[in-house]
Amino acid sequence: MNKLSLFLILFISINSFAQQTPFEKSGKKETTTYEESISFYESLAKAYPLQTKLFTYGSTDFGKPLHLLVLSKNKIFDPVSLRKSDKRILLINNGIHPGEPEGIDASMLFARDLMKNHKLPDNVVICIIPVYNIDGSHNRSGTSRASQNGPIAYGFRGNSKNYDLNRDFIKTDSKNSQAFQQIFNTWQPEIFVDTHTSNGADYQYTMTLIPTQKDKLNPILSGYLTKTLVPDLYSKMKNVGYELIPYVNSINETPDAGITGYIESPRYSTGYAALHNSIGFMPETHMLKDFDKRVESTYKLLNTYVDVIVRDAKIIGENKRKADEFVASQKDFPLDWKLNRSVYDSIEFKGYVAKYKPSEVSGTDRLYYDRKDPYTKKIKYWDKFEPSLTVTKPIAYVIPKAWDKVIALLKLNNVKMQQLATDVKLDLNMYYIGEMRTGTRPYEGHYQHSGVNLTTVKQAVQFYAGDYVVYVNQANNRYIVETLEPQAIDSFFNWNFFDSILGQKEGYSSYVFEDTAADLLTKNPELKQKLEAEKLKNPDLAKSGRMQLDFVYKNSDYFEKTYMRYPIGRLQQETKLNLK
Repeated sequence: MNKLSLFLILFISINSFAQQTPFEKSGKKETTTYEESISFYESLAKAYPLQTKLFTYGSTDFGKPLHLLVLSKNKIFDPVSLRKSDKRILLINNGIHPGEPEGIDASMLFARDLMKNHKLPDNVVICIIPVYNIDGSHNRSGTSRASQNGPIAYGFRGNSKNYDLNRDFIKTDSKNSQAFQQIFNTWQPEIFVDTHTSNGADYQYTMTLIPTQKDKLNPILSGYLTKTLVPDLYSKMKNVGYELIPYVNSINETPDAGITGYIESPRYSTGYAALHNSIGFMPETHMLKDFDKRVESTYKLLNTYVDVIVRDAKIIGENKRKADEFVASQKDFPLDWKLNRSVYDSIEFKGYVAKYKPSEVSGTDRLYYDRKDPYTKKIKYWDKFEPSLTVTKPIAYVIPKAWDKVIALLKLNNVKMQQLATDVKLDLNMYYIGEMRTGTRPYEGHYQHSGVNLTTVKQAVQFYAGDYVVYVNQANNRYIVETLEPQAIDSFFNWNFFDSILGQKEGYSSYVFEDTAADLLTKNPELKQKLEAEKLKNPDLAKSGRMQLDFVYKNSDYFEKTYMRYPIGRLQQETKLNLK
């Protein structure tokens, strides 16, 4: 490097030390716009070109790519090389709900000060998504968060397609989600932080915290989370003036009767992270606290994460390696969870007394929290979740290539897949969809299914060259099982990926099939006995000629085997396959 180049780098760096964020320039009353945030990070990357790099990934529904700022002290920006050199990776996501913008501003301060003060750690690489919901960040107002205390203007929760992106990590209706998953699965963070602002009750804390639910996280990771990581975050944040409390998920209208843990299914960011054995956190600053304090608490929390990860880098890396090995050989997988209400802890809670007074709108009694009447007392905390539905994995899933969105998402999530080299008929366990519930109103663009009942039938099913085989012996087994098992809470099936199988495609003309059915009953005594038995059980069928004809049809070879049959097969025994 010549002297002139070195001088220019030093000159830019010195000037960048004084660079203020829009948040600071506004007297800490305004949040940064998308354009301002990207401009800031571009300047930061120019000021520190050896240890800072700004990447772009994919696109969003708004037509702009997702940016990722990477801070790497050892000047390596290749994720594979970083993993080989035993570096930990912290991924921070901001603005998934742009009306909750503290993380956007706090991350800018955090990144600048790490560089300016020469505090970039040697063993931790820090990745920051400046603004995830770029779409919603452009839809700015000061009114969409009716119960929030500042900033002056902020973005909107819905993106360009009006999706809540924190419900889109499995169904992936948005390009934002595709780009995020590319980032996540490229960098493979051990720790993931998604910054938010809370709604709900009023209390004395500026920040609450939702860690990945301990009981649904891999046990190796959960042990470290509950015994070391969370207690240290609480202790260190208290020491810097921002005491933490679990997210206030009240069982009644107010927290006084107790709060429960939060179970984040895979549709949410931290639930998605758990599928990849990444420990996730959703810090939630309180909506009614001053905006500058919300930003400051987020800033201090981000620094606290770095302090702990630096200290525990070796054990965090080893835990992730062990968890991946455990999941690769794991046989049984919980698919849904329930709260055990008979088990609870008592925790100290600093709240405000809930009181009632006549409403100036309706005249009826209304709730308010009296900030002149604070209290500290023990409340109940329920946080033990137990599996309510479990499945034993197959050896492999076999997926017809026609289901291209499923295949694309599996690939996006680093699932190892192979393709059949030739046409082949395979003996597989196939699911038939039985009773289920379907929402009567759309949720995030879908009429979701739930409570799916299945019948398993062993069948010889024809597959073709190019169809996919996914062996369930991978570190990504949880993503595989929890998306491909139709009864899982956030399965691809429950998000309507396979609704075309729920419609019958062929039928019959009764007057023609009458003769065919009579012939079938004559030649097949077992079918005749089956019909008579069903008539005894079902008086309505016994009285209806049409229902009896339909029974014969549905129990004959004329009835389509694909109706209500889930198209992904489960290979239950070792079978030599001709694979590409």
